[in-house]
Amino acid sequence: MEKEIRISNDLNEITVLASFIEEVGEELSLSAETTMNINLALEEAVANIIMYAYPPQEQHTILLKVNSTDKQLIFLLTDKGASFDPTQVEDIDITLPIEERPIGGLGIFLIRSIMNEISYQRIDNENRLIMKKDI
Repeated sequence: MEKEIRISNDLNEITVLASFIEEVGEELSLSAETTMNINLALEEAVANIIMYAYPPQEQHTILLKVNSTDKQLIFLLTDKGASFDPTQVEDIDITLPIEERPIGGLGIFLIRSIMNEISYQRIDNENRLIMKKDI
């Protein structure tokens, strides 16, 4: 299976993304829990692009491609925003009391805990985040 969706950098597009992931889950007969977790990870990644990759009020397109093998889903998230490599962000210490934790970082932690593999490339002024999920 190979599918793709293009969305604009608007937080209202998160619902469009969720519908797309639901379709993928149904096509592949994934469990509701797996589909929900994948949706959560992708929502975090896309929300970060929408909120931080571009100057406010600028319109841009974010591309999500999904490929599946018998054992794995591969998500390629592409945008032309500011360069940011989430694989270089240190894990947050979730054992610290909440008032001692720095603000931010939970989204990347969540993505790492849901996906089996994450990699990043910056090619031709484009961010490419590849996330793999074993199924």
